[in-house]
Parts: sequence; structure tokens; C-alpha cells
Amino acid sequence: MIKSMTGFGRCEIAEADRKITVEMKSVNHRYLDVTIKMPKKLNFFEAAIRTELKNFMQRGKVDLFITYEDFTESNVCVKYNKELAAEYMQYFDRMAEDFSLDNDIRVSTLARFPEILTMEEQTVDEEQLWKLLDKALKGAAENFVETRIREGENLRNDLIAKLEGMLAHVDFITERSPEIIEEYKEKLTKKVEELLSDKQVDESRLLMEVTIFADKVCVDEELVRLRSHITATRDALLAGGSIGRKLDFIAQEMNREANTILSKSSDLEISNRAIELKTEIEKVREQIQNIE
Repeated sequence: MIKSMTGFGRCEIAEADRKITVEMKSVNHRYLDVTIKMPKKLNFFEAAIRTELKNFMQRGKVDLFITYEDFTESNVCVKYNKELAAEYMQYFDRMAEDFSLDNDIRVSTLARFPEILTMEEQTVDEEQLWKLLDKALKGAAENFVETRIREGENLRNDLIAKLEGMLAHVDFITERSPEIIEEYKEKLTKKVEELLSDKQVDESRLLMEVTIFADKVCVDEELVRLRSHITATRDALLAGGSIGRKLDFIAQEMNREANTILSKSSDLEISNRAIELKTEIEKVREQIQNIE
């Protein structure tokens, strides 16, 4: 099987009083580029998350979104900073003494000063939290891979159909190429006969001209290589795996052969087929960009 680099996956896991939701989406990219957006509380797990994702994907620009909700009643507590309160009181006593004032600070007043009483989040069991996160991450990644596989199957079917069409163009050019040599020979013979009238045509000279023309327009090597590239692409698609980069390279080679065929052509029909080949190769290259 082959995978597209376009995919989406989502998974929500709720256990006890906690809930984690993981969503991921991707588009094509030359390498694996993962962007993670998640609560600060989960930043500790970033390296583990990236390692886990590599088990499910090799290429693509992936955006990962993680949300975390904690519904436990004891997830925060009040912290009393006794040392800071004592320091406040020392300054209040000094101020009262310096300005001959009564120190009328009450507990309720002191508690309102900054950092005397603070809300502090309870320490979370990291192992337990990771188990919950990892479960949601794997669930989203599995769904993500499924969508990539489905899209990959569609890509493969479309590409194989395009490759068959390209082979038809190659077959036509292969059959047509010898014909234009014969047609050139006939035209040249007729033209020479018209110019020389009653004089005998020099067959050796005529054969030399035809040979030079045949060598100039010969595309046998290009056709053999192009057919080989098309076959290699089809075989790779059927074999599956992470083949995007390999197919992109082969497509570049196919385009080079098609360009050479077009540049050598002196026949309108072959030129038209070469242009059709280039058009189909470009479509194939665009599709290949989406294969992992």
C-alpha cells in the first residue's frame, strides 16, 4: 500500500476526571515537519510525542493539536507564604514606628497582599498522564494513517491509469518512427527525380541522405528508457511503501526523455504525441508530490 501525505485524525480519551483530545492534519512536504500546539502542562512530553509520531509517518507537514481538561476538585490548593507575610509585618511595624501610627493590619488585610496566598496546581502523576496522552495520540495517529491509506489508494489507481495512457503514446511513437523514415525516403526520391528529369538517381547518395536523416530523428533510446521508467513507476506503485521521493526522481527522468523526443521530432503526429506525453508526465509529477 502507498500513503498520501494528506490526512486527518482525531481521538478523544476521557478517564476518571481527565479528558485529552488529539487532532492532527497534514499536507505534502519534502520531509517530516511536525508543529505541536498543546497546554504548557504537557510540554514535558514533546520529545516523546515526536518520537511516537515517527512510528506512523515519514513525510509531510503535520499540525498536531492537543487539549487537556482536568475536572478533579483537588487539582489546585492554596499556598500560604509565611516568610513573605512576616516580612510584610516587619515593614508595617517599622512604618508605624517611623510615623507614630497605629499598626492596624488585620489578617484579612494582610492576606490580600501579593503572593501571601496563592493558588497552586497539584502535582500530576506524569506516568499516568502520559498513558492517557499516549492512548489518545495513538488513536488519532491510527485514524490519521487510515485516511492517508485511503487517499493513497485513490492516488495509485489514478496514477496507474495515467501511466497506461502514457504507454499508449510511447507505442504510437514507436510504430510511427520507422514510417517517417520511409516517407522521407519516398519524398526525397521523388524530389530528386523531378530535379534530374531523365538522369539516373544516385542510390548511394540517396541512401546516405536518408541515413543522416534517420540518425537525426532517431528516438529509439529515448523510447526504451521512457518505457522502462513508466514500468518502474507502475511496479513501485504496486509494491507500495514510502516511495514518493523515488517516484519524483523517475518522473523528472521521464520528462527529460519526452523533451528529447519532442526536440528531435520532425513529424507533426509524433510532436503532438510528445506534447501529450509531457502533459501527462506533469500531471503524474503533481500527483506524486502527495505520496509519502
